[in-house]
Amino acid sequence: MDHFLQDLKDSLYKGFINQNSEKRDSYKPRLLVNNLQRNETVLFPLLEELDKCESFIFSVAFITESGLATLKSHLYDLKRKGIKGRILTSTFLQFNHPNAFKELLKITNVEVRLTNLKGFHSKGYIFDHNSYYSLIVGSSNLTAQALKENYEWNVHLTSHENGSVIRHFKEQFEDVWADAVILTEEWIMAYEQSYQPVDLQAATKVIELPEIYETNPLEEALTITPNKMQQNALEQIEALRQEGHDKGLVISATGTGKTYLSAFDVRSVAPKRMLFIVHREQILRKAKSDFQRILGGLDNDFGILSGSSKETDAKYLFTTIQTISKQETLNTFDPELFDYILIDEVHKAGASSYQRVIDYFKPKFLLGMTATPERTDDFNIYELFNYNIAYEIRLQEALEEDMLCPFHYFGVTDIEYDGKLVDDTTIVSNLITEERVNHILEKIDYYSYSGDCVKGLIFCSRKEEAKELSEVLNNRGFRTVPLTGADSQDFRLHQVERLENGTLDYIITVDIFNEGIDIPSINQVVMLRQTQSSIIFIQQLGRGLRKHPSKEFVTIIDFIGNYKNNYLIPVALSGDKSQNKDNIRRRTAETNYIKGVSSINFEEIARKQIFKSISSSNLTTQKVLRDAYIELKNRLGRIPYLEDFIHNHSIDPTVIIGKYNTYYAFLVKMKEKVPALSDYDQRVLTMLSKELLDGKRQHELLLLQLLLQQGKVNKQEYISILEDNNCLVNESILASVEKVMNLSFFTQADLKKYGEKPIITLSVDNEYTFNKEVHQNLESNEYYKKLVYDMVITGMERSKKYKSNSLFTLKEKYTRKDACKLLNWNKDESSTMYGYKPKHQTCPIFVTYHKDNEVESSVDYGDELISPNVFKWYTRSNRTLKSEEVQKIIHAETKGIDIHLFIKKDDDEGSDFYYLGQALPNQQTVEQDNMLDKNNKEIPVVHMNMILNESVDYDLYRYITSGEE
Repeated sequence: MDHFLQDLKDSLYKGFINQNSEKRDSYKPRLLVNNLQRNETVLFPLLEELDKCESFIFSVAFITESGLATLKSHLYDLKRKGIKGRILTSTFLQFNHPNAFKELLKITNVEVRLTNLKGFHSKGYIFDHNSYYSLIVGSSNLTAQALKENYEWNVHLTSHENGSVIRHFKEQFEDVWADAVILTEEWIMAYEQSYQPVDLQAATKVIELPEIYETNPLEEALTITPNKMQQNALEQIEALRQEGHDKGLVISATGTGKTYLSAFDVRSVAPKRMLFIVHREQILRKAKSDFQRILGGLDNDFGILSGSSKETDAKYLFTTIQTISKQETLNTFDPELFDYILIDEVHKAGASSYQRVIDYFKPKFLLGMTATPERTDDFNIYELFNYNIAYEIRLQEALEEDMLCPFHYFGVTDIEYDGKLVDDTTIVSNLITEERVNHILEKIDYYSYSGDCVKGLIFCSRKEEAKELSEVLNNRGFRTVPLTGADSQDFRLHQVERLENGTLDYIITVDIFNEGIDIPSINQVVMLRQTQSSIIFIQQLGRGLRKHPSKEFVTIIDFIGNYKNNYLIPVALSGDKSQNKDNIRRRTAETNYIKGVSSINFEEIARKQIFKSISSSNLTTQKVLRDAYIELKNRLGRIPYLEDFIHNHSIDPTVIIGKYNTYYAFLVKMKEKVPALSDYDQRVLTMLSKELLDGKRQHELLLLQLLLQQGKVNKQEYISILEDNNCLVNESILASVEKVMNLSFFTQADLKKYGEKPIITLSVDNEYTFNKEVHQNLESNEYYKKLVYDMVITGMERSKKYKSNSLFTLKEKYTRKDACKLLNWNKDESSTMYGYKPKHQTCPIFVTYHKDNEVESSVDYGDELISPNVFKWYTRSNRTLKSEEVQKIIHAETKGIDIHLFIKKDDDEGSDFYYLGQALPNQQTVEQDNMLDKNNKEIPVVHMNMILNESVDYDLYRYITSGEE
């Protein structure tokens, strides 16, 4: 407590008196805003406080279902921990919809009351942490817009429990609370009777409704204009044509208006005849209708060729691939009849039917459209379009541009059967037990949907499950129907119509509706199957992403069982294809990458299942890397370089190097015909790739870049370049760079692997040069030089995530070897560092937070993050207060020793540790204790509280400290 009070005083001093103070600022007052460029929102600090509080009170005038959705999984986790809260709200201006109150009633660990106080307009969130309180007070109501998008000002404060500010807030709350009415079902029924809905779009910009295009004559059609995305795409498609290309590929996320985009382009080009090809008949009439709205003109200008409809004389002809690909049908057309041909869902074009059509017709321009160009059928869609990607917009960008309906994703825990979570071996009969169905319905009800009635899709893993689940739900009073690939097209269309007109609640399906189906009114998607593919996951999620006046957002409820592929969930949601486990862990722990008012939420146990999947999965199998490589090669139309993987958001190059040592070796493994490299060249490339590609220090990369360009570099010139790049520069760092590049830093084992000879040397004239052999080989082998240069460029690109003016970057990961290098030690001493090592006025400390169950008791220390800025740390066993190394650490501040703390969650994370920053021991907590060795004999050990200079980021703190359940 004394430490907390001192920290609070220091923070307040820095916050209110002197911002330049060097005092700690763990609890400094902060302004919370929503800033897209800096990836800041009001929501995430609020969730952080909510997750770690003992109780909470909210006083907010306005609450929306979407705002409440952003908190629901967190409130559920608090309920599991027995933590309760209170929410005070009102009916001021009748802003709050009755549905919002209904959703509040579902949160059973929160008591809700309503005040009739005239002009009630407060926006305050107070969190009780036992002896202190946190407050978020300002302009943000409990709406998704206020918490994630709108321009808002909120102050984040910390107060001791005896502070007068918190007392005044609480008194105000309690006064109004005492006279407020308890929220009940009866109250909601009465409110519904008198409720007059406000214009939410005008009041809060809750949803930008799609434009309603009426069928119209030509002059009215021309008044319909493309949105921002479509305008950009149209300009790029036209630029492609101006360059003389006759083919173009548009990659556009589901729901972003590809059909309208193509219609706008056709309107611009004004072809004499146009052919539009789709793969399912149910899309055909919708496409024709959309084009008619955009192009205008006579009805008989638009025709359909499918089934019994043979309107082949139409200026704009719409057909299915099944019809147009028949040879007898093709033969009725002149190959040059159509100036412009469009193919929807063109990723299917590898099929013989598509190939037959594409080979037959000779249009002036061919446009292909798809949301998922990455296929697994060995067909290169990019090659078909001569690698001309006219435009590309993926899920994240589309959300950012407000082109899609916002979504709230909830990763929820599936049911246990016989003490085990549902997995891919669970038999169907156990998937539809009364207990599991109850569990499903409980989650579906709790996370709910937007709109007056549910219009949902449920994806199952097996046909039998879909049929039996539908029967069980129908017996429970729901209106559902199972649909599988065995059902006819007409039957499917009929059921879709029933869902849209409200006579069905759910369609339950397995292998259809992943793509090519348009049901804009869907407001809930339920996933009751493991994620086998990130492509299919996004296709299924995308079923609900079309905007519709009946919904404000779509709810995605994903039941997460004990599936080995759970790691694909954060991969799919984030679009991160790096195969870097640490990146995927971050995408699970930190979900602020999702833009707009959408949110990604995992219940705590479900999140742990994903972490478990990440740890146990091998993401770098040869097949995984080969598939990613082929996909990128197909996209580029050539052998990629390492930098291509970064620029195209593909595999993290360090993942390839970690497995194959060099990219050259990887290409050989991929059976590419590349120029040969000598054994020595490969060893040099191994050193550069293994030691520098990660970009953790720019210095060596900048030196290499200069030498590749100039052949030799004066030391003073090199120093100037470092300073220009905002790099730390001193003699110690320069000496470290030289030891790395002349290989004297490395162990004997590494020396042998890296070719033994210095790669770069410093002459007596203070000039850096490559050694003679490296220089000659670079000059004589252009391919070798290109590989080295590629490594440098890629390393520089990766270095952007690290602070160039700091030794280490908070939250990034480092090995013991990295610490030796970046702390400018003369040698790599990682093999003898163990848990820590005071040396050269520095002391890195490495901690594995969750020890293996079989670890010896003599090294099973009680290290613990007591709070985000206090770490209880144990020395090695058999150390006393008098031990020399212990004395150095205890008196680090006076001795000028920098202590750096690195932590990893467990050994599944490999040899990398998160950097938590510099720390100093709290002298009052230093204590000698005893622990048992493997023979149950007491041996001495010293422990102390390390006070971190900066608090650990909360998501990382929660990830490290959480155990398995």
